[in-house]
Amino acid sequence: MDQRSVRDILAGKTYFIRTFGCQMNQHDSERVSGLLDSYGCLMALDPAHADIVVFMTCCVREAADTRLYGQCNSCKSLPPSPSGKRVVAVGGCIAQRDGEGLLTNVDNVNVIFGTHSIAHVAELIAEAFLDGKRHIRTNEHEDTDAMSMPWHRETQYHAWVPIMTGCNNFCTYCIVPYVRGREKSRPFEEIVDEVTGLVRQGVREITLLGQNVNSYGRDLFGKPRFADLLRAVGDTGVERIFFTSSHPKDLLPETIDAMAETPAVMPQLHLAVQSGSTRILKEMNRRYTREDYLGLVDRIRNRMPDIALSTDIIVGFPGETEEDFEQTLSLAETVRYAQAYTFIYSKRAGTPAAEIDDPTPHEVILERFNRLVKVIETTAHEYNQGELHTVVPALIEGTSKKNDAVLLGKSPKNQTVHAPIPEGYSIDQLVGKIVDVDVDVAKTWYLSGSVVGEPR
Repeated sequence: MDQRSVRDILAGKTYFIRTFGCQMNQHDSERVSGLLDSYGCLMALDPAHADIVVFMTCCVREAADTRLYGQCNSCKSLPPSPSGKRVVAVGGCIAQRDGEGLLTNVDNVNVIFGTHSIAHVAELIAEAFLDGKRHIRTNEHEDTDAMSMPWHRETQYHAWVPIMTGCNNFCTYCIVPYVRGREKSRPFEEIVDEVTGLVRQGVREITLLGQNVNSYGRDLFGKPRFADLLRAVGDTGVERIFFTSSHPKDLLPETIDAMAETPAVMPQLHLAVQSGSTRILKEMNRRYTREDYLGLVDRIRNRMPDIALSTDIIVGFPGETEEDFEQTLSLAETVRYAQAYTFIYSKRAGTPAAEIDDPTPHEVILERFNRLVKVIETTAHEYNQGELHTVVPALIEGTSKKNDAVLLGKSPKNQTVHAPIPEGYSIDQLVGKIVDVDVDVAKTWYLSGSVVGEPR
């Protein structure tokens, strides 16, 4: 179908996008939104007022599948759409993995598009409106440069900037390489030019995205060039740089140096460990040991003593013993994370770990998980005490969910910061601004205080 026909069908229709999963999925949603905008569609605030409902999915955990099925089925009870006809579309990792098989669990989906088919979303949706049939596209490789698609940012002050897609690591528990494909880096200059343009548009903070940013450039240059990229992006004038995800085995000394020496790179690093047991790490195919990881943490803190480290940890990987878990617990106590995402292992069909039988009772795994959570809560609380009676610059994102008179912002260490809206200002004047907050309360998951000085 040609672009003019697509526009004729879609112009004026409303759409709603719900996103599950990681930051890459969030950026994919922004690209789908930008594409629909370019064909004259209008964003709706909820699915009840949308002609087009899009679910961008993640398949890392089993709960994501169940949640998607519930969300799709709930569309059956929505009131008629503004145009009288509604198209339900499912994209992202579950769509790539299951394709037409997704219809086994949800029978009201009109469009299914995989991770490599985002550029064709508008065409697929238009065809569904035109003929009422189901349209499915789950290519194994991108045949269009999705990175060049228009995109609709959720905020004017922050932007997701993908630097690569795919993953070559094949951790035994992870489905990502099978649904996102192999590592493919964007051209160096293209990324720098994009960030330069974003800075001109008023973007203050960016997050560089990739399944493993530390291996950026290996496919283009024969060796990783993430350190060079960090320095070049830092030279664009952007004020804050975050990045994710970062695989420990590929975090090179030159990258640590670039982080320490580039002022715009924020003092925060997400460094997923997954387990503190060398035996389990080998079973996971992580390709580093407990000792390797702890040595890496030491090198990072030698260069950036106050850095906020966060991580991912899986409890209950098949075959994990009490001794293995105790190794994870002691590693968490040693590293003293500022934040951690803790998960109970979720079997993913198609991954090697899914073939491993594990007799460990669920109650035992849950008890271990709860012990780990207590350790993380303790280390996070202790880390935040270091901000007490200091002034923290917070980039304001909005207001607290509990109190719309209280600001919600993020510190350079990605901590949540609260403060009452200062007298004489409205929230609309402060979103996207940086305010200095004199911290007088430091809790486990947030800091709070009062605004000092003028917003900037």
